[in-house]
Amino acid sequence: MDTAEILQKVRQIEIKTGKLVSETFAGEYLSAFKGQGIEFAEVREYTPGDDIRSIDWNVTARTGTPYIKKYNEERELTLIIACDVSGSQYFGSTKKLKQEVAAELTALFALSALTNSDKVGLLLFSDQIELFVPPRKGKKHILRLIREVVAFEPKHTGTRIDLALETLNKVIKRQGILILISDFLSQVNQFATPFKLAAKKFDLIPVVLQDPLEHHMPVVGACVEITDPETGETDLISLADPFLNQQLQAYFKKNSDDLNHLFNPYKISPIVVDTTQNAADPVIAFFKRRAKTLRR
Repeated sequence: MDTAEILQKVRQIEIKTGKLVSETFAGEYLSAFKGQGIEFAEVREYTPGDDIRSIDWNVTARTGTPYIKKYNEERELTLIIACDVSGSQYFGSTKKLKQEVAAELTALFALSALTNSDKVGLLLFSDQIELFVPPRKGKKHILRLIREVVAFEPKHTGTRIDLALETLNKVIKRQGILILISDFLSQVNQFATPFKLAAKKFDLIPVVLQDPLEHHMPVVGACVEITDPETGETDLISLADPFLNQQLQAYFKKNSDDLNHLFNPYKISPIVVDTTQNAADPVIAFFKRRAKTLRR
């Protein structure tokens, strides 16, 4: 894409996503994520009905009048979006590539964070760290992040989720929210250790991108040549082979089971986004489930 096309695409995403955020996402985002803690605000005189556990005994002793401590929630959060830009993200059997869906999701999360005055950072990764933009506030910064995801041209095609997580574990000092967007088609044992460390440090939310052709091929009497977008290796397969879909589904199920086995000990619920659906729908559903859980 040339510069004009990039700006037009970013503008389209901003308008579409901005409207959705203002109508739906801002409140859901606020409900789904708690602040980092509480900070002391002031003391005031005790009134009947106040929680006696909030009494400031030092001030009370000095004045002879009961006083309580007041606190404000420390709302500001740091949101990091780590987005897979490996070769497999530039695959799509429907109207959208996985990379395009990832750009829409990045905009949804980033604009929601902007509405709540949170800092947002971005990491793009393949089998190398392709780009890191430190967390900052402001609309200009958010639009830059969206532009990067829309137009970025990675130098490598492989995938190393482990490297992305190891990097963020080192460079992000403060706890925050980590949105990890990928198709997660890598072997789970390759990134399990840094994932576990990240899950302890961050509020880690995996966003799993899926294309229907990855687990179900059309059964027709034809042979097609397929190319692995990450390795460049080619193979000839028969779409008439009755065992093809069985193999695909077996691989897909094993990968899903392995991911759930990794997520479950940390009570992590992934957001699964199919490229055939509206990307916002599963995110809204996740926010609502998350807010409901936090209210319990």
